Parts: sequence; structure tokens; C-alpha cells
Amino acid sequence: MTRTIQQLFDLKGKTALVTGGSRGLGLQMAHALGEAGARVVISSRKAADLEAATAELQAAGIDARWIAADCQDETQIKHLADETLQRVGDVDILVNNAGAAWGAPAEDHPVDAWDKVMDLNVRSYFILSQLIAKGSMIPRRTGSIINTASIAGLGGNPKGMKTIAYNTSKGAVINFTRALAAEWGAHGIRVNAICPGFFPSKMTVGTLKAMGEDKLAANAPLGRLGDDEDLKGITLLYAADAGKHITGQWLAVDGGVSIITGG
Repeated sequence: MTRTIQQLFDLKGKTALVTGGSRGLGLQMAHALGEAGARVVISSRKAADLEAATAELQAAGIDARWIAADCQDETQIKHLADETLQRVGDVDILVNNAGAAWGAPAEDHPVDAWDKVMDLNVRSYFILSQLIAKGSMIPRRTGSIINTASIAGLGGNPKGMKTIAYNTSKGAVINFTRALAAEWGAHGIRVNAICPGFFPSKMTVGTLKAMGEDKLAANAPLGRLGDDEDLKGITLLYAADAGKHITGQWLAVDGGVSIITGG
């Protein structure tokens, strides 16, 4: 029998792991998954941030818990995967969202900063996806992986923005998403990416200040920046059975910025 739209978006009985989930976009995505009924595990580096975010999720009626891990460290990524599977069992939804940015002219960009950005924004996504897939998704032939990319991965930047490592890493995330989806579709695993535009956050505060928040908003066809609700819909679509025939795709959530900049 064909399910209703409410049933297709229902995540009751599902478990989600969200990295970078203690604030900003990650916490917004954790809210979306939890509000749809999923049990949520959030992770980031700082226990205090995780405790506060978990309390916020629980106050919203969400079954939430946390595990601290630095996803730049392969040993801690493995601990995160092992601890999650041990504490909550199978993971149905993995949101790779932990990330870093670094601003510097390409000719002067420190190589160690390049490595830091690439390790967290790309390498950690691969390692955690591999561990969760082998430990839970592949044996059950089901799962959804959601990667946070960016419209910065679609091309260059507006004049004045110098984030060569970040742009490169997010372009890599988009093609990582496509390649992984093509390979793991045989295991029943869907892999998709979200490309946010400008959202106020701790990571983007420097960019917003340098470029001018009002100017960035005015340059978007919708005339505003992203808010605390704008990633919820696409996150839920990718995670739920409503999106069960969608894989290997990316979607810009940017108020239309990418359609006028050639993304």
C-alpha cells in the first residue's frame, strides 16, 4: 500500500549520527532529524558545547545524546564510530558535517592550514563513512549518508574572499558524494550532499564581517541569508524514505546565490 507523505517523512525507530552537531548547521540538522522522530547522537570536540546542545535537543522532546571526538584525529574518529555503535546500535543516518575554514591568499596560504582543512572537511568524511557503513549499513543493506558541502565548492569566490583550501575541500566533498553513491548504491546506501550558502555561524563570522552581511544578503535573489530553519527540509528529505530514490545529488540552499554566480 502506498504510504502517506507523513509516513514517508517519519523517522521513528531510526538513529542518526551528526558530526559538528553541537552548534550552527549541524545542530539545525540534528533538530530536523530528531523532530521527525529519530534518535540523535551528536559529536564535536568540546564536551561543554555538546552538553548544552544535547540539553536543547532534549528540551524539544528529542532522544539525544553526545560523544566528544576530534574528527581531525583518525583514532578519535574510530572511537566515535565504535562508541556510537556500542551505545545505540545500528546507525541509519550519518551526517558528515564537521568542518573548518581558513582565510589566506593562495600564494601565502600555510600548507599546514591546507592540510587541517582537507583532513577535517574531506578525509574525516571518508573515514567515518567507511566505518559506519562497514559496521552497520552494508550488513543491513540500508542507510543514508548526508555530506555538508558548500556553494564554495561550486566555483570561485566573490572578490575579496580568499579561502582556497575551503573551496577545494568542498568541491571534493561534492564529487566524493557522487563517487560513493555510485559505488554503495549496490548496498542500498544513499549518499547526498547539501551545499549551504551564507548562514550566520561561528565559522562564517569572518567572511560576513569582511564582505558585509547586508551586502551578501542583498546579492542573493531572495534577499537574505540562511536561517535556523533553512536546512531542515532538505536534511529530512535526504534522510527519510521520501527521498529513497535520490542518491549522488547535491542541492544548493543559498537563496539563489549560485544561480547568478555560475555555480
